[in-house]
Amino acid sequence: MTLLKDIHIEAIKEIAVDAGKIVMAIYRTNFEVAHKEDESPLTQADIQANELICNQLQKAYPTIAIISEESRQMAFEIRKDWEYYWCIDPIDGTKEFVKKSGEFTINIALIHKGVPVLGVVYAPALGEIYWAKKSQGAFKELLNGKGEVLKKEQLPLYVNEDKKESLHVVASVSHVNQATQEFIETLAHTTKALTLHSLGSSLKLCLIASGQADIYPRLSPTMEWDTAAADAIVREVGKMTYEYDAHFSIENLALATPLVYNKKELLNPWFVVL
Repeated sequence: MTLLKDIHIEAIKEIAVDAGKIVMAIYRTNFEVAHKEDESPLTQADIQANELICNQLQKAYPTIAIISEESRQMAFEIRKDWEYYWCIDPIDGTKEFVKKSGEFTINIALIHKGVPVLGVVYAPALGEIYWAKKSQGAFKELLNGKGEVLKKEQLPLYVNEDKKESLHVVASVSHVNQATQEFIETLAHTTKALTLHSLGSSLKLCLIASGQADIYPRLSPTMEWDTAAADAIVREVGKMTYEYDAHFSIENLALATPLVYNKKELLNPWFVVL
């Protein structure tokens, strides 16, 4: 049986970079946009990246199951006993891909008993790749157009020593609702200076892992594949993604519940990352 120690993070990064080449080739064209039943956009980049990632993972690790946004989902009765599985979002932020903002990511995560233990997040249009493997650190690399490494840094890049002086909040570009706005307004009372940065895709969690942002409230729907890869990176730097409910308190995180994966419903609850 394949175990975490048998998974080579460089091989997973290479798969993400290869998928990025396919995605960017389509990104540079006047591609067509279809829509799923929930009205979310779908492009050939989503489909072709998904095919490459799933095929490469199956070839390299044939005993590990895969859940992907762009593949048919397994029934809970089948997957509930999985020890390990891959959780894939071939393009997170397809709306940003369509708008050509550059703020979209390729996401590959490995989940072990409901916990993300390996994650690769690649933003090919920005030339940034983030990754982590449990107990081996979290990192960010800058890549050139050929996928070659220009710079490598260990995360976090920054540490905010005094959040009462300044607090950096990151939020979704497309999904800031009233509940999120009210949460941010509450945060404003805890610090002298609050700054808000809006960003697309799983890059928001990567900003938490890098220390460029202090807190990311997501009080609107996401799926497990939207968060899994970046969540692995967040956890490896000692931070956490917590479920949000009426009792949630930043002052008492000991009572908060970490987000879990491979739930009966793959829809995430609202959450806060910090």
